[in-house]
Amino acid sequence: MRARYPDREGYVESHGVSIFYEVYGEGERAVLFVPPWQIVHSRIYKMQLPYFARYFRVITYDPPGNGRSGRPATGYDHDRAAAHALDVLDATATERASLVCLSRSAWYGLILAAEHPERIERLVLVGAATAPPPLGSGFYEIRDRYDGWEKYNAHYWCSHFSDFLEFFFERMFVEPHSTKQREDAVSWGLETTPEILIATVKERGCRTPLSDLMARVRVPTLIIHGTEDAIQPMANSEVLHAAIPGSVFVPFEGSGHAPHARDPVRFNVMVRDFLDPEVPARQPWRRAMTRRKRALFISSPIGLGHALRDVAIAQALRAVHPDLEIHWLAQDPVTRVLEAKGETVHPASRLLAGESAHFESEAGEHTLHCFFAWRNMDEILIANFMVLHDVLEAEPYDVVIGDEAWEVDYYLHENPELKRVAFVWLTDFVGWLPMDADPGSREARLTADYNAEMIEQIARFPRVRDAALFVGNPEDIVDRTFGPGLPGIREWTEAHYAFPGYILPFDPAEFADREALRARLGFRSDEKVVFAAVGGTGVGHHLLRKVVASYPLAKRLMPELRMIVVTGPRIDPASLPQIAGLEYRGFVPDLYSHLAGCDLAVVQGGLSTCMELTATKRPFLYFPLKNHFEQNIHVSHRLTRYGAGVRMEYERADPEALAHAIADGLKRPVIYRDVEADGARRAALSISRLL
Repeated sequence: MRARYPDREGYVESHGVSIFYEVYGEGERAVLFVPPWQIVHSRIYKMQLPYFARYFRVITYDPPGNGRSGRPATGYDHDRAAAHALDVLDATATERASLVCLSRSAWYGLILAAEHPERIERLVLVGAATAPPPLGSGFYEIRDRYDGWEKYNAHYWCSHFSDFLEFFFERMFVEPHSTKQREDAVSWGLETTPEILIATVKERGCRTPLSDLMARVRVPTLIIHGTEDAIQPMANSEVLHAAIPGSVFVPFEGSGHAPHARDPVRFNVMVRDFLDPEVPARQPWRRAMTRRKRALFISSPIGLGHALRDVAIAQALRAVHPDLEIHWLAQDPVTRVLEAKGETVHPASRLLAGESAHFESEAGEHTLHCFFAWRNMDEILIANFMVLHDVLEAEPYDVVIGDEAWEVDYYLHENPELKRVAFVWLTDFVGWLPMDADPGSREARLTADYNAEMIEQIARFPRVRDAALFVGNPEDIVDRTFGPGLPGIREWTEAHYAFPGYILPFDPAEFADREALRARLGFRSDEKVVFAAVGGTGVGHHLLRKVVASYPLAKRLMPELRMIVVTGPRIDPASLPQIAGLEYRGFVPDLYSHLAGCDLAVVQGGLSTCMELTATKRPFLYFPLKNHFEQNIHVSHRLTRYGAGVRMEYERADPEALAHAIADGLKRPVIYRDVEADGARRAALSISRLL
């Protein structure tokens, strides 16, 4: 799922080839992101488009030979490519635009700026590939073997194209922990053909000498080049800088050939400021001691449990600091909880890209490969971090509290100079773990790489997290390692986190009188109330269907059964079968109080709901999503420690088996460990010292 989809898209016929373009935003000023070599297409700019569309009308297009554009056999010279860009501007009724050009497309930007200055407002050149590669006859030479850059060879491309792509993009993204960027780029490269790339090399050229073009460029020009670029030498950009009057040259220290993709925060802010949109609102200057205490709370939308515990922390913080003003940067379904609790949602929340919708799009029938779903959310994460960046740029806060706000933690460690206020990090699990048991599997390698990056970030910049709170106790941490050669998860977490205990949104003592609670909820003493609930996303609708299908048989087994199915905020009750006697409820803000009064609950394997049931000593069946490492490993470990719940396998639970499991669950005695009731207060005390 994308972070943002285009407002308009279309095709333009340009010199006999169909060019696909997209338009984002409605700003008065326009920016054209020009695609580079045909080895990739316009998705190479996915980390930029949502952010720049907030300030400009943004246009991008696929180059001929890749993406959704046509696949001509010839016509890949620089002049033709510049003409394609001009035709896209015409097709989108863009009289004048700034250009962002990467690698080979630096040529196209120079051509347009020199020959059509009335159409170009500003020019950004990134990793300019303005010097021809020293190919000679070697590009067409047949060899017995191809090592290193010898793979840049027409015959090798035709016989080992995938291997060449792997080789090339490893050198494009030389930065450590760039597995996602490399994989994305390889997938885009596979959308073209060796024959097209060979044509781009053969026809590479421009009718105007480079020196002529550079001398005629008069538009403001920003030149960016990674100091570790292994594709194009920095000398290319130095030549451009020397030849283009008034140009600005910024080396990106430590970056490779695609700093916009690997270092998107710095790139986005720098280019935004250079392109000079409407000046972003800046923090008003006010004497520090006269400012109100303000906190910005960011609560993960992947499950409503985060929102409930975060509201509990906020309420406990206000008890310590009655003058504290708390704003929330949040999205659906978290905003529903916040609104029901009377909290203040920051207006910038409307700019956030949908994380819950993304996870739903990645899910199958009661299966969600949580790690890969999160990994595929990279453009959503950067888009949402940029929202936070701009909020903090415009408004003063004393502390930012992020409950599994992964984008905030990651990009602050990547850009520690952008940290403006104290930062508190909360999570209820530590360590990405593979579901594939093979230690040599791709999943095992990738999770270990992500864990290693996190460990390195925190070791290098411990000051980014002013407080790190694990929602639970040390015993709740799995006794595993982060990966080969990496530390143990429990040992490392104990050294880097504080432990306020589990954070409940209620005090279990409030529900000690179950008869009174049931009376308030309308549950009769002669009925067995079973709740089925699957959390705040739509991922659980398959499980609800199974529960619904089991109801008639369960009702025959237990005539006193009353079953209530809670669909939550993102599943329409009307989309599920309607059966006489079965009750449906939509979003229930205080679901925990209803679960506290039930006789049995059937739930997914999410931690919050399971721990709320544990705290109120209610029997429950839980169904971890297949391939969801957190539910299958971290949550299951914790529930086993508490002696809580009965773990079920979705695939084995046909309606008959589920009906009998419900009947058996109603008879099973409950002997759970107690869950502490003061976790929110203890977490608030840890945070309050930063205020």
